[in-house]
Amino acid sequence: MSKKSIVFAGLLLVVAISFGGLLIANFGNVKQIVASSQVDFKTTPPIQNTNTQLQGLNDAFIEISKSVTPTVAYIEVTTGGSDKEQPNKNLFPFDFGPDFRMPEEGPGKGSGSGIIISKDGYILTNNHVVKGAAENGIKVILTDKREFTAKLIGVDPNTDVAVIKVDANDLPVATVGNSDEVQVGQWVVAIGNPLGLNSTVTAGIVSALGRNIQMGNDSYAINNFIQTDAAINPGNSGGALVNINGSVIGINTAIKTTNGYYQGYGFAIPINLAKTVASELMKSGKISRGYIGVSIKDVDIKEAKGLGLDKAEGVLVQDVIAGGAGDEAGLKTGDVILMVDGKNVNAANELQTIIGSHHPGDEVSLKVFRDGSTIEKVVKLKPREEKATQTAENIKPNNSSSETESKSFKSIGISVTNLTETMKEKFKTDNGVYISGVDRFSEGFDRGLRQDLVIVEADKQKVNSIDQLNSIISNKGVGDVIVFKVKTPDGNNRLIAVEVK
Repeated sequence: MSKKSIVFAGLLLVVAISFGGLLIANFGNVKQIVASSQVDFKTTPPIQNTNTQLQGLNDAFIEISKSVTPTVAYIEVTTGGSDKEQPNKNLFPFDFGPDFRMPEEGPGKGSGSGIIISKDGYILTNNHVVKGAAENGIKVILTDKREFTAKLIGVDPNTDVAVIKVDANDLPVATVGNSDEVQVGQWVVAIGNPLGLNSTVTAGIVSALGRNIQMGNDSYAINNFIQTDAAINPGNSGGALVNINGSVIGINTAIKTTNGYYQGYGFAIPINLAKTVASELMKSGKISRGYIGVSIKDVDIKEAKGLGLDKAEGVLVQDVIAGGAGDEAGLKTGDVILMVDGKNVNAANELQTIIGSHHPGDEVSLKVFRDGSTIEKVVKLKPREEKATQTAENIKPNNSSSETESKSFKSIGISVTNLTETMKEKFKTDNGVYISGVDRFSEGFDRGLRQDLVIVEADKQKVNSIDQLNSIISNKGVGDVIVFKVKTPDGNNRLIAVEVK
């Protein structure tokens, strides 16, 4: 090796030893820092004197959770294998289904919630939670992990209420409040078992009362819900909505959603209604409910103007079933029910709820607006007639003819033709004109007039021809309201108020 190489190798060795020493020193310092560092976590809260009202609310939520959670049970349901037995699910825009899991074929399985209402095992829940349950297919699990097979006591699809029972004693029982005293804006807590997450507690406020969310397709269904923004998801169905005293004011039932899950609005059956239904189910296993036998709707400002009311109030009678309680009491299409037993009613679902709490044979007193004055009618309620489709009107044949075969009324946006004999037979009427077309987004369209309806009355006058309808409409000025009575293809009557443009 040359002399230069030896010198160069020596210098490299000196540098390596020096760098190694530095590394050892630095690692030593790191070890020393880690070993000597201690974090003194701060435990003193930044706010020493908590607002007493806020602390009280916080304590109230804690107490509610401790007191009420044991009274809300988890319900697991195994259903039969046919599609028609499956619980409702993902019904846009309102979801009524439990947290449901359906295989491609065979039985399905779902879960929901229930409220314990007696020490010996009666539990209040939703009809849609237990709908289609197989024999011995309802399992109840309590918060203390005890499991029971429940017996179905009875259901009421019109209110979506059901009662089941387990064989047990000394169960924790929920306290029932008074839903008639609930006010918009008050705090509420929802307790249930959403998405398989047992004993979940969420809080919010009552955001609306008396919501009609069109549950199901049955016109007899009673839709009168408490709306809340407390988070409710599939599986919460049948659980408790409670006030800050821990009293149950509603049964969580449905959500407003576009994806099947919570998006801000939940709905609960008022406990007063559910309590009445549950009591009868426990007593007889079924519901015997009285009916007036009328088709009804809310009164809006245009209908009020057309009918001669000073303001939009009451409930409009659109149709009267022949032989029903309302027919026998003398109610007529176009009547406006203002009061029931001295209580004002301003919504169809409100009237349904009041009448739905009565039984066949009960009498109710109605205050009715008709032709500019108020009258009293006493109605003796009857049981539901499943196939009562015939209306109470007995329209006499009218043989008047018209030279005009078709006409358009641009002021309301419809076109009409005279009825043929075939049409008269189809609509079961001897007078009227047929709506052959409706201008899209016209006043008539916006108010609900559609092709394939028959106008049988306008401005409380029978319409026998196009000429007669033309006479009625031509006597109206811009801004006037005409109330049309129309017949649907299934033979039902409807009242539609249209403003002349």
